[in-house]
Amino acid sequence: MGVHKDEAKQKYARRNLWSGVLFGLGLVAFIDEFVFHQLLGWHHFYDRSTTRVGIISDGFFHAFSWFATVGSLFIVSDLRRRKAWWYKRWQGGVLVGAGTFNLYDGLVQHKLMRIHQIRYNVDILPYDLVWNIIAAVLLFIGILIVSSTRKEIFKGAD
Repeated sequence: MGVHKDEAKQKYARRNLWSGVLFGLGLVAFIDEFVFHQLLGWHHFYDRSTTRVGIISDGFFHAFSWFATVGSLFIVSDLRRRKAWWYKRWQGGVLVGAGTFNLYDGLVQHKLMRIHQIRYNVDILPYDLVWNIIAAVLLFIGILIVSSTRKEIFKGAD
């Protein structure tokens, strides 16, 4: 006899959430690297050295994004095998991971550490505002979704 659906939600809620967060981190890192680093050529992961060092840092960044994305999908595969994949909670985790990554990148890496900017030789304020507002919106929506699933977990525990 298998695990009841509500029991699976309770038992694997954390794993669903963290798999989503990991996927969101990897996905947004991949999009950032592909669009802003490669297609547009606006910056590298690390711009405080030579172009060669910047390209090498992009390679490590790209590898991180793929390891995070693929690793999260292995967890999803395991959850599906156990019939415990909770798409709504996972999707909330994806948005939390994506928003957290972008907010960390925009505030810590761009402003605090100054390892790169979104773009150079332009008025950076509009770019910073759009980047960080989008990140905050993704994070907020993700938190709302995850919070709604927490209510479902506790409702099922009654």
